[in-house]
Amino acid sequence: MFDAPSPAAAVAHQRIVVGDGAAEAAGIQPGMRVSSALGLAPGLTLHARDPAREAAALEALACWAGRFSPQLSVAGEDELVLEIQGCLRLFGGLAALLGQVREEGEAQGFTLQCGLAPSVLGAQWLARAGIAPAAAMPHAGPPAAADAAQAATVDGLHALLAPLPVEVLRLPPADQRRLDTLGLRHLGHLLALPPATLARRFGPQLTLQLERALGTVPDPRPPFAFPQRFATRLELPARVDHAAMLLFAARRLAMALAGWLAARAAGVQEYLLVLIHEDAPPTRLVLGFATATRDAGRLLRVLRERLDRTTLAAPVVELQLLAETPLPLPGHSAGLFGEAGGAAIAPVVERLRARLGQTAVHALAVVGEHRPECATRSPDWPLPASAPPRGAPPRPLWLLPAPRALAERRGRPQHDGPLRLLTRAERIESGWWDGGEGHGDLRRDYFVALSRRGAWLWVFRDDRGWWLHGHFA
Repeated sequence: MFDAPSPAAAVAHQRIVVGDGAAEAAGIQPGMRVSSALGLAPGLTLHARDPAREAAALEALACWAGRFSPQLSVAGEDELVLEIQGCLRLFGGLAALLGQVREEGEAQGFTLQCGLAPSVLGAQWLARAGIAPAAAMPHAGPPAAADAAQAATVDGLHALLAPLPVEVLRLPPADQRRLDTLGLRHLGHLLALPPATLARRFGPQLTLQLERALGTVPDPRPPFAFPQRFATRLELPARVDHAAMLLFAARRLAMALAGWLAARAAGVQEYLLVLIHEDAPPTRLVLGFATATRDAGRLLRVLRERLDRTTLAAPVVELQLLAETPLPLPGHSAGLFGEAGGAAIAPVVERLRARLGQTAVHALAVVGEHRPECATRSPDWPLPASAPPRGAPPRPLWLLPAPRALAERRGRPQHDGPLRLLTRAERIESGWWDGGEGHGDLRRDYFVALSRRGAWLWVFRDDRGWWLHGHFA
């Protein structure tokens, strides 16, 4: 919904930089003059290239890629390099990892071209040439898989790179013309020449690139520096009048947040989505979670629920996403034998709060207080790590709002008949410090009792008689 009318292309210096699928189908290629492109497609929509927005989009992609590998770097103005060898088992193998990368990239509105090789430059050149990894091809059989495995050796990588056009080197225009004049149109032609001859004609940098691509010399890359504070923005190409239509654009920001948190081994219990309007003050949506999380699914579910129930005061022209207080959140060990854990309550609480409001769902936590009426409270999520001490007397899960008076016959409390006391008296004396406020000073003897219907009850006796205070079952 945020895409430009098709066919569309980005232009710089009156030449086509890149076009969408419809533009390519019309014969429009990068480097073509704008006048020639309009001759092929008179309805072509042109957009001036914006380097600042491209750099911001690449940084957001790098943050998102942090959830797949902690070792990544930015290469040039449109490429990311990830080391994935150590992450394959975590994602279930190469095919599963590449499939997830493609799926999540497309969900953010990006078209990703992946390359796979034991060397960084080899992977970049394969991606530039449009040669997808064999493991990512849906119908790749054993021969294709064998070719991919063969590329792990120097000879195999040489054979894989040799057919690539020399354009993947992205040499200066003068050097590219010299290669064309000499008839050197594939990397195999360059690899067949003596390195000294190649360095004498084109400089040592070209020879060094070929050696790095083959993995014979190191290729150090500066790692991507994840920002200390997550604050990103996205300018929308058109005004948006309905909040639900913002989900596609906001998804890109939330996915970048998930990757940033994964790289920092952190989570968030809330993050802020700011809607910048054209002629109105910004709208601030605080998206909260029951427990700290970096799971992209949870981030997006709460985001979708809030946007579906938000009415815009004015059209939105820009989105901003802020995560001011990340919390430490170490990873979880997988089960040794594939055990499946129980369903977590936190995602359910988050969805209910997003639908019904932050104050609509409450939790209970134990407090260090002897009086039953004061022994629990309703805290904010997550629940504090508190519990009754071991060996403490039994407590019912259901307390009545106020104790209910019970009749007494022949010294026994009555509730649908006489009650049978199952425990000895537990004396509770507490609350003298209240000074008459709240529940005040109490002196009670508590018992676990059994009714004729089989109900387990919590009753007590004081100087006024017998009282029912809670139900066990």
